[in-house]
Amino acid sequence: MGFNLNHKLVTRLLAFVVLWLAIGFVEQSSVSAQDAAAAPAPAPNVAPAGNVSMPGSTISVGRFPKNPAAFVRGNASPNATRGMAPIEGGYFSFFRMAFYVALLTFWVWAAAWVNDDSGSLKIRNQYWNTLMTLAGGGGLLLATAMPSFFLAFGLIALTTGSPLGLYVRERNAAVPENSKVLTPEHIKKVSFRLLARLGVRIGGDGPGGPVSGPDIVFIGKTSTGKLDKDRGKSVENSRGFMAAKELVFDALIRRATDIHLEPTDDAMNLRMRIDGVMYPVEPFDRPLGDAVINIFKVLSAMDITEKRRSLDGSFRATAEGRDIDFRVATQGVRGGEKMSIRILDQSNSVSTVTGLGFRKPLEESMLRMVNQPHGLLVVCGPTGAGKSTTLYACLRSLDAYQCNIITVEDPIEYRMDNVNQIEINTKAGQTFGTALRSILRQDPDVILIGEIRDSETAQIACQAANTGHMVFSTVHANDSITAMYRLMDLGVEPFMFSSAISGILAQRLARRLCTECKEAYKPKPEYLKQANLPVDRIEKFFRPPKESASECPACGGLGYRGRVGVFEFLEVTDKMRDMIRDKAALTALKAEARKNGMLSMQEEGLRLVVKGITSVDELLRVVK
Repeated sequence: MGFNLNHKLVTRLLAFVVLWLAIGFVEQSSVSAQDAAAAPAPAPNVAPAGNVSMPGSTISVGRFPKNPAAFVRGNASPNATRGMAPIEGGYFSFFRMAFYVALLTFWVWAAAWVNDDSGSLKIRNQYWNTLMTLAGGGGLLLATAMPSFFLAFGLIALTTGSPLGLYVRERNAAVPENSKVLTPEHIKKVSFRLLARLGVRIGGDGPGGPVSGPDIVFIGKTSTGKLDKDRGKSVENSRGFMAAKELVFDALIRRATDIHLEPTDDAMNLRMRIDGVMYPVEPFDRPLGDAVINIFKVLSAMDITEKRRSLDGSFRATAEGRDIDFRVATQGVRGGEKMSIRILDQSNSVSTVTGLGFRKPLEESMLRMVNQPHGLLVVCGPTGAGKSTTLYACLRSLDAYQCNIITVEDPIEYRMDNVNQIEINTKAGQTFGTALRSILRQDPDVILIGEIRDSETAQIACQAANTGHMVFSTVHANDSITAMYRLMDLGVEPFMFSSAISGILAQRLARRLCTECKEAYKPKPEYLKQANLPVDRIEKFFRPPKESASECPACGGLGYRGRVGVFEFLEVTDKMRDMIRDKAALTALKAEARKNGMLSMQEEGLRLVVKGITSVDELLRVVK
């Protein structure tokens, strides 16, 4: 359908119409032959109809005899009170009336649920909303005119149940297994929940039980990062607990990496970062939003009475058989207390260097550098560019049994087996500098530093690289050349830095085009010339659909699903080491890197555009 009916208005109007017809529904009463025979016969000297004036007389004769039974509305039979034979049946059926009202209620609820559910999941909202409204409403209206009750029942079941069943089939194909509806497991959970409301408890009502909403179990953490299961249990009976579980569950379904709760005067606005882009979701009212924030603060061992000062903490949740960590931070703002939650889902992380999406020569260079016995590999980019994911993939390419791998992180994002991971705790005096000094006495082979952010950390990292250790770290910089000067600006001597650095990888994350709904188009020749692309060899580019994106169940109407890395890799050669030692100009270093085959991020991104992996607009959004 090309239009969208407002289900709230239409369903209310049809509800009133159907209810009015049901109340005034008249069933043809059948009068038996015995009832007709029992009726009093007219007098023989009475005319059959009307008032007749006899000639020469003023007296009217021929009136109908008076009805011995008074007229009564409803199903009551006045004959029964006069000792006469009762009239079988009535013109009004309470049973059928109740049946039609029940069906009307179910249809209104089903149409509202389909509209809300398809809107939140981005599953052809206009199409299903219109189909449910027209099919169900039309079926109910036609059923009231059916001569047979069973025929009316079949018509309503067909017109109301068929669109609902087709929608459930489509939405179940687009959501995870535990989010599907009308499955045996879902029916079991709903049944247990309804029985629990009636006071009948089946299967328990503990965390993750059938009556506890989404299949998520919260596990709190102490201020030192240790797990505290009692904190999760302490908030189960709190106001807003179910809303907090549904919020987290919704974020996991949408593949969100961040949840933002932002207060206003009368509401708590919600936004989620999906594939690096913020999207608004349905807000909470203010009291409920404050209660949800308090629940997350309790789980993270944060002071719920402090709403002006910034706080941070973390907690864990178990969902779908996997552990998910959440990093929480609060800040007092004009409207109240704002909270941001970073979702660290290890199951969505990249496990190998091959999975990062490097082109083949770049992948071989990275693997060669990762397996060096010593050196410094720096990954740079803005916040959220996937720097930590790249370094974890590098560590997983090493043999953790033969190498002593130690990491220093703030905080620990992903847990790794056979790797000694240290978390920074500034309150206890554990900083990057103090941790690195102790690490060097632990006989490490590989050291991962979460971020180089001060002079002390930069100098110790370079010293470790020069003394036979392989060091991985990150730094905030726009590209590989500026990252090099950023490290030297932190106070590292050029001679020490030139001998320590092995390579610098700059990266961004661009959204992947949805493979189900992306559309092809012919690029303009002048743009291809400007991008140094062959005009005669490029036939088409791809982009998100302009109109039908909302109908794609694979991407939820976003046009993109997942992300891909856009890289710029600088491998430091001996000649470049001499240039760094001599404090060469930035342009000279860039020219030398280009001479050695380095491609800029924009050039690497154009390769992805030509392959149809991402779009030109998305590339320009992430690479300036």
